[in-house]
Amino acid sequence: MIGSLLGLFGVLALLGGGALAAHAYSNSQQTIANPEYGEAIWSDEAADRIFPDTLGGRDGRLGDLTNPKYAYWRRLGISPETSCSKGLTAKTLAGAQKLGCKSVLRATYIDPTGDTVATVALVVLPGDESKKQELAQAYEGMENEGAVAPYAVPRTPAAGWKKLGRNGSALISVYGDHLPYAVAVTTGAVNGRLAGNLPREWAEDDVEVMTDRESWYAEAEVLARMFELHMNDLQLGGTES
Repeated sequence: MIGSLLGLFGVLALLGGGALAAHAYSNSQQTIANPEYGEAIWSDEAADRIFPDTLGGRDGRLGDLTNPKYAYWRRLGISPETSCSKGLTAKTLAGAQKLGCKSVLRATYIDPTGDTVATVALVVLPGDESKKQELAQAYEGMENEGAVAPYAVPRTPAAGWKKLGRNGSALISVYGDHLPYAVAVTTGAVNGRLAGNLPREWAEDDVEVMTDRESWYAEAEVLARMFELHMNDLQLGGTES
């Protein structure tokens, strides 16, 4: 489990490096003809473009984030509900509404093992760049509440996905100008196993229990960063290349 957690942090570091490289590359190539389009992505793009069929690694190059060949997450369904009150929960919802939350778009994904499900939420905020950062900063003290309302997708492994099964979460502000969004993610087990509830041989090992709990949050963070890069790609028009 410790190795798995370290691996997740390694992926997160690579994604961060990929984001910086992507911005440097895009600036050098001057590919952004209309950066203001970022503000309209949530309303102008088709739902299955915002939430692609698959999300994965960049394979060491720019692009390939939605290439099925490198997929780490596969989409199970997109929620028809787009209100803030349906997409977020508890203090996260209250914080987003205080900042003028306009909409919350959600989709549920599953990992390659078929054991982990995750609901990704795109939180749409007013154009003031400070609001997405304020929401992300406020969430730093609320990690344990889950943030996102899970979207249970009928007739899929996520059919039983519910709030009580949330094991990890993350909420970040999307990097870049004209991108008034935060990305929130919650993760859980398909079979409903709660974080830290390990088989007997590991259950009494405090390190194993802590590592198991932290791995769910790390998984959510990695997925949030992947989705952030995808939003950058949509702004650049890079997902069709």
